[in-house]
Amino acid sequence: MSKQAGFTLIELVVVIVILGLLAAAALPRFINVTTDARIASLNGVAGGLRTAASLARAEYVVGGDNTATSILMDGQTVVVLSENANTGRGGRPSALATGITVAMPDPDGYTVTYAGGVARYTPDSGGSTTCMVEYTAASLVDPVLITPGGC
Repeated sequence: MSKQAGFTLIELVVVIVILGLLAAAALPRFINVTTDARIASLNGVAGGLRTAASLARAEYVVGGDNTATSILMDGQTVVVLSENANTGRGGRPSALATGITVAMPDPDGYTVTYAGGVARYTPDSGGSTTCMVEYTAASLVDPVLITPGGC
């Protein structure tokens, strides 16, 4: 009688094929995790922008001067919209480096660009040019727009 001392070649091939099928099924899930993480990061930046804008507006209202174009936040001057020229939006930080960027300093891993009254936050690592958060102080509705396309 001979004793079997290991696995046969067929058994090894079957195990390798099964592992390959499992890996092929799991890979798309890991790719989606990266996209989900980028979108969650965008949501975090958007929340920070909304909070900074709300805090600036609160400081503006407490100041009581609806013609003011700047406020002090944590000892720093923040350029804001005046209520006289922007009804209902007075006190929102401007979409400039002297406005929203002072109210909420640039988040790590993001590049901020300013053009046409919009501050655009795009992630440094991965995603396309349509993966971004935009802050528009003069918007009549929510000043923060999330565009997760291509993340």
